[in-house]
Amino acid sequence: MSQIKDSIKKVGIHIGIILGIIILLSFTFLKIFLPSYTNHGETVSVPDVTGFDFEEVESFLSTRDLKYEINIDSGFNSDLKPFTVLKQNPKPGNKVKSGRKIYLTLNSKNAPLLKMPNLVNSPLKNVQEILSNIGLVRGEIKYVPDIGINVVLEQKYRGRNIPEGFEIPKGSQIDLVVGDGLGNQILDVPNLIGMDEIDAEFLIIGSGLRMGRINYVTTDTVPQGTIVQHLPPAGAEVKTGEPIDLWISEIAKQRDF
Repeated sequence: MSQIKDSIKKVGIHIGIILGIIILLSFTFLKIFLPSYTNHGETVSVPDVTGFDFEEVESFLSTRDLKYEINIDSGFNSDLKPFTVLKQNPKPGNKVKSGRKIYLTLNSKNAPLLKMPNLVNSPLKNVQEILSNIGLVRGEIKYVPDIGINVVLEQKYRGRNIPEGFEIPKGSQIDLVVGDGLGNQILDVPNLIGMDEIDAEFLIIGSGLRMGRINYVTTDTVPQGTIVQHLPPAGAEVKTGEPIDLWISEIAKQRDF
């Protein structure tokens, strides 16, 4: 029996020694070797290189123990020189390990081509938003006599009218010819006095003019809603699209005493 106990004791001691060695090796690997191999705790703050010229980037990053790689896709900003850094990943201020690659997007040398949209007959307010969204710049606005107020009549690039679908560089300036709301045709103002408001408006618009300010005049002698005065007056010569101001009668309210 004593021999069996001695054997068991020796086996237990051996197992204990083996476990101790395993624990020691594991501790050494996890706490010493692995952190040293992966530069554990050694981080650097990513600098901001946007706006840098490409030639400056390599030396700037190498002094900070960082590398770089250029993205295949490039961007374009007409205000910056070609090969200027537009974007970077990771972003500035991020903490990364030494030797980490910073991925850079550069400004293209040549502007990408865009297909010109159709802006003709569109309101100027909408056109400005369209140009901005697709990467074009609104240039000079030239107003010409036309009944369509602030409506685009022509779209020009470098002084020439350009059709829908014409390819132009991104960032190009598009000049616009816009209607001022006044046509070239001379019209005589019709006589609106005595008409009701609805008929007067119908006649004004049908004559190529437009409604102006509405004023109300209190009277007891003219039916309510009747035109009692307008400017310009009947017979006056005006251009197409000019406004006509109206004075319309309204009945005075009776007071209870």
